[in-house]
Amino acid sequence: MHHLFLNPRARTVLVASIASVMPVLTHAQTTEALPLWEVGAFATGVSQQAYPGASQNVDRALALPFFVYRGKFLRADEGTVGLRAFKTDTLEVDVGLGGALGSNSNAIEARRGMPNLGTLVEFGPRIKWKLGGTPSSGRWRADVALRGVFDLSDGLKDRGVALEPELIYDYAASSGWRYSTAAGVVFGDERLAETFYGVAPVDVRPGRPAYTASAGLIASRVSVTLTRALSSNFRIFGFGRITSVEGAANLASPLVRQNTGSTVGIGLTYVLAKSAKTSAD
Repeated sequence: MHHLFLNPRARTVLVASIASVMPVLTHAQTTEALPLWEVGAFATGVSQQAYPGASQNVDRALALPFFVYRGKFLRADEGTVGLRAFKTDTLEVDVGLGGALGSNSNAIEARRGMPNLGTLVEFGPRIKWKLGGTPSSGRWRADVALRGVFDLSDGLKDRGVALEPELIYDYAASSGWRYSTAAGVVFGDERLAETFYGVAPVDVRPGRPAYTASAGLIASRVSVTLTRALSSNFRIFGFGRITSVEGAANLASPLVRQNTGSTVGIGLTYVLAKSAKTSAD
């Protein structure tokens, strides 16, 4: 896809923004027939913790296009962007995408004078295991994602590897609201840990000693997402996440200023066009 109308920084924000909100742009887990493809736009306001352990948030307001495709193998839906390699009634393997917007270190007191945190995109395989339904129309699922982390603000520089197991519960209420709650943890290798928590000798300041980060637990997190169709084309969504670094491998880093932080957002999607043909699943 070419983005000739966007400068490099705008392209970076576009990719990471869509990656980070893709799961709420699309329908929650459902048995209803969905269009094979949808084209639309979304607007969202997000207040995102700068990084796990940060005491400050990064705020963004965005209005961007989106594209959903639900092919048998090629997918751009529910956090999958690329290939769905394997699927049975209970097990699925795909290639997933996630993202987080970067932040200017001079705006984050703990990192003042250090290199900026770039816009990060995660890309790699994910296993989705359907655990079954409940009498109340809810569905359980376990996801395990192993993803490379790349810095879009620095020429796709490799920032390490993340392992992200997660337990998810989806529920469709009779009121029309769909709820999704999730609990999971994020593990990272030394490169990813150093990206968030390392302090090089050149960055030492009073109250910020040198620190070499270690591989291990990055954070634990609990999230909730709500969506509701306002019409056949309009959908409202909201999401929130609590992130904790209690017990994390780099709790001693001088860049960890508080153990718990939050991310919240709200938005609206509008479907401009969709196929008459429905997805096979």
